[in-house]
Amino acid sequence: MARKKATPVDLWRAWAGLGMLAFEANAVVGMRVMGMNGLWPVGKGEDKKMLSEKPPAFAKASLAAAKKAAAGGRPDQVVAAAVKPLATVARANRKRLARNAVPGGRKS
Repeated sequence: MARKKATPVDLWRAWAGLGMLAFEANAVVGMRVMGMNGLWPVGKGEDKKMLSEKPPAFAKASLAAAKKAAAGGRPDQVVAAAVKPLATVARANRKRLARNAVPGGRKS
């Protein structure tokens, strides 16, 4: 049984996922750097969180990509599987950090 080839839309989705990850990560880095300089409100322990969250997120990403590849996934599916856990963490961080800057927003 031949596997279905990736369509241009499949490839676009994979690239869009990478683009959104880049956007989310850039926003988080910007807010954290501003927080380190006292220009953005960040919660206590943000520096520790910033370091401790990366190994588990990258482990999940590599495991998801390896599983998808071992199951015969197309390259776009492997990329999407790897991006999903990283994007989840980056999106949650962006939302949390942005919420801290809103007057009356919840502090972490």
